[in-house]
Amino acid sequence: MSESIDSAYHWEGGELDLDAYLARIGFSGARTPTLANLRELVYGHTTTFPFENLDIMLGRGIELDLKTLQDKMVRQRRGGYCYENIGLFAAALERFGYDVTGLAGQVVMSTELLLRPRTHALLHVRADDDDRAWLCDVGFGGGPPGPIELVADSGEFAIERWRYRLERTRGRLDSELWLLHQFGRDGWVIRHRFTLDPNYRTDYRVGNHFVSTSPRSPFTTRPFVQRFRPEAHHTLDDTTWTIERPDGTGETHELALDELPRVLTEVFDIDLSEADAAVLVTAPWRRR
Repeated sequence: MSESIDSAYHWEGGELDLDAYLARIGFSGARTPTLANLRELVYGHTTTFPFENLDIMLGRGIELDLKTLQDKMVRQRRGGYCYENIGLFAAALERFGYDVTGLAGQVVMSTELLLRPRTHALLHVRADDDDRAWLCDVGFGGGPPGPIELVADSGEFAIERWRYRLERTRGRLDSELWLLHQFGRDGWVIRHRFTLDPNYRTDYRVGNHFVSTSPRSPFTTRPFVQRFRPEAHHTLDDTTWTIERPDGTGETHELALDELPRVLTEVFDIDLSEADAAVLVTAPWRRR
């Protein structure tokens, strides 16, 4: 395989400003591909970076090259949605020396196994000091704040008090499907389903184009922002702000448009420029 083709299977880790990324997530440990470090890196990433689609609301596209990702998410201290989070995180893991493979999933968020497009990005990761396979889902916006061991029917488990179940089943043509369940305000729901078929950066570019441009994508119709912390998961859906806690309790607030910049800063850790904030409060998505 030629070097140019082979590069498509990697994550541009050599172009990452690793010092700046690790400072952003608060990691100061040894830069070795151990399981303990993987747990710290997943925790740091999921509790640092918001999930957000605000660039789409502001009329800008979503680029997945590493230069753009680290400029936006590390230097500008913004967030991103799954493809952006996964691209940045995978580059960091690659620099550490982990074995990293991209996966794709279908977001369900229902008690029923609904058929949805495969537009969610996840990672399959192996550490040097552990022979198990781990699922890293740092781009969902709602945790989990740690890797999940890819073992079938492991029963209920908790990460920082947030409860999950992982199930392996069979799909059409006897294909292997994995279902991640989570407990929340609506009880147990299927969060997403995925396979272990490898996905690459070129696959994610296709999914990213649909998610960021199609009128059928949920991320082109209104702001959708999430901030995950061990004690609470905050979601902003248009102007509805929802708070959910690990025990399933929560609350909902309706915001006025002119409250959005303040809440984005104080709750979601997103500081928009004055120009972007001025556009956002006019709700341009409602005029499209």
